[in-house]
Amino acid sequence: MIDRRTLGFFLLSSLFFGGTFVAAKAGLEYFPPLLFVALRFDVAALVMLGYVVMTVSYDDLRPKTHGDVLGILATGGLVIGLANALIFVGQQYATSAVGAIVFSLNPILTPVFAAVLLSDERLSPRGAVGMVLGLLGVALVVNPDPANLLGGDALGRAILFAGAVSAALGAVLIRRVGSSATLSSTVRVAWGLPIAAALSHGFALATGESLGAITWSTGGLLALAYVSLVAGVLAYIAYFGLLESTGAIQANLIFYVVPVVATVGGAAVLGESIAPLAVVGFLTIFAGFAVLGSESVDVRSWLPAWAIDTPPADESPVSEEPRGYRSD
Repeated sequence: MIDRRTLGFFLLSSLFFGGTFVAAKAGLEYFPPLLFVALRFDVAALVMLGYVVMTVSYDDLRPKTHGDVLGILATGGLVIGLANALIFVGQQYATSAVGAIVFSLNPILTPVFAAVLLSDERLSPRGAVGMVLGLLGVALVVNPDPANLLGGDALGRAILFAGAVSAALGAVLIRRVGSSATLSSTVRVAWGLPIAAALSHGFALATGESLGAITWSTGGLLALAYVSLVAGVLAYIAYFGLLESTGAIQANLIFYVVPVVATVGGAAVLGESIAPLAVVGFLTIFAGFAVLGSESVDVRSWLPAWAIDTPPADESPVSEEPRGYRSD
């Protein structure tokens, strides 16, 4: 069943992550990509660690099991660190919408890893139909030019796809160790953000990026503030809360809504164009969600009591014959 808490996590995750691609594209005008990611997680880690220190007891903050440690590593290394490093690098070659759309292949990749690593999460036939509809909608939104698939921004799309792989694998690994983990999702994010920051700084150093290449401006600071505080703290709290409330497959369905948010945001904030076919794609994505959601919503709960009540067995007007006998 979909409850209000789960729905709230879903909507907030979609909105915050969708805005990430817009802010990332805007911020890349002022920051080198990997250093942009590193500074983002520096700020987010300080804010998040300060929050959990003030609100969480020492016992609840301390990792106690191997599941806690593996969950932290998967969170910081794969879902947050590597995935975002690849997103920001790939975003140099793509619009906000295209970046979000390529990354939205995450829900298609998640069942592949879940089928191998999880025993209790499988995609049903109805779920497969819904995901195919969602993927078709994504294709309509991006409206790729076949002539450019092997050139132009192909490198950027490949890098973005690798980011989607990293995030999908990390989400499934977190779900896999869930039964042996004791940390809350908020605490796990607090531990994971410094790991993501260190990883991103290492990538930036290895590729020769430096602070001298940064152009400090109001626009750059606003972009950094969004990706650090909104997308770097609030979005991950909502996402990992959603992941705990539902499975990895269902949680990663947010990446079907993220392209819609990124496309609209890119048009409103950055002046990026929206193709007419994108509207059809949005409607197709929503149709896919309707199919997927029909598995999670109990339609009987919408009906009046008299429509679903059945009379007790002892009030039935016809008594049942003893098994093995019949009337003359």
